[in-house]
Amino acid sequence: MAEQKKITVEATINAPVTKVWHAWNTPGDIVKWNTPDPSWHCPSSENDLRVKGMFKNRMEAKDGSFGFDFEGTYDKVELNREIGYTMPDGRKVATLFAEIGSKTTVTTTFDPETQNDPEFQKQGWQAILDNFVRYVESKN
Repeated sequence: MAEQKKITVEATINAPVTKVWHAWNTPGDIVKWNTPDPSWHCPSSENDLRVKGMFKNRMEAKDGSFGFDFEGTYDKVELNREIGYTMPDGRKVATLFAEIGSKTTVTTTFDPETQNDPEFQKQGWQAILDNFVRYVESKN
């Protein structure tokens, strides 16, 4: 089987990088934004943000029909700039934070899994990122 091409999602947030970084990495914030749509929720989040540290976010359908732990181990943590991690199945993810003026662009590139169509995966990750933008921009 041919190796699948990496997938990239991106968004620009009307907030400084320090605020964006904090909301991206703080469990109390993660549980408020880490969903693709209102039928899902993220009831718990643990985050040890350091190289070789681990994170685990519980993702569940609100109707209780499905749930899973989204987790990984950090390979790279560069304050306010970049986070890289490896998921338990070996897939890699990199997220870059770029401050331009008073805005911050967040770009995540990830190895797709093989169970779902790559376009479906991109839509799901983009939906979560878009929810993150709404959350950060709504915080004062």
